[in-house]
Amino acid sequence: MDSFNDSATPASLMATRRSGKARDMISPGPDSAQLAAMLHTAARVPDHGKLFPWRFVVIENRDAFAQSLLAAYLSGKPGAGRLEQDAVTQFAVQSPCLVAVLSSPKQSHIPLWEQELSVGALCQNLCLAAHAHGFVANWLTGWAAYDEQVLALLGGAAPERIAGFFFIGSQAKPLEERPRPDMAAITSHWAG
Repeated sequence: MDSFNDSATPASLMATRRSGKARDMISPGPDSAQLAAMLHTAARVPDHGKLFPWRFVVIENRDAFAQSLLAAYLSGKPGAGRLEQDAVTQFAVQSPCLVAVLSSPKQSHIPLWEQELSVGALCQNLCLAAHAHGFVANWLTGWAAYDEQVLALLGGAAPERIAGFFFIGSQAKPLEERPRPDMAAITSHWAG
């Protein structure tokens, strides 16, 4: 896997980025240097007040994380069947690399909304950085992103929130294009 796609222009990278399905990802995933570069790139976002209202949690021991996710899930749904339990544990191990992004708002005169927008920009930058390095990324949430036990498992506490889980790897099959919005329907022009 190339360490970085320097032949692509920023515009072409943005125009061609697509989410790969986490369940379809295969090795290789990014090595530690590539992942460090992606995280560094992701952090180059608008950040009013230089608050850094976000942080990354790289999940290295995926089997242990899967078991911890399952324990959190079962504490709320003790009667969950085998299929549900398998889906929960599969979530944690379905791609070569997994990074959680936490929204970590700071006490400040900067509005919370602006801090949350910065988190969203960081998340999109992480997807673009993975694409620039020749990988695919999938930004998922699901029940785990809203579970207080999972937040605590990742070292977080309120008012922090999980912005998403980022699965990064190589795509096993060609990506399908998804429907895109009609730009005329979502664009207006204000002339005064």
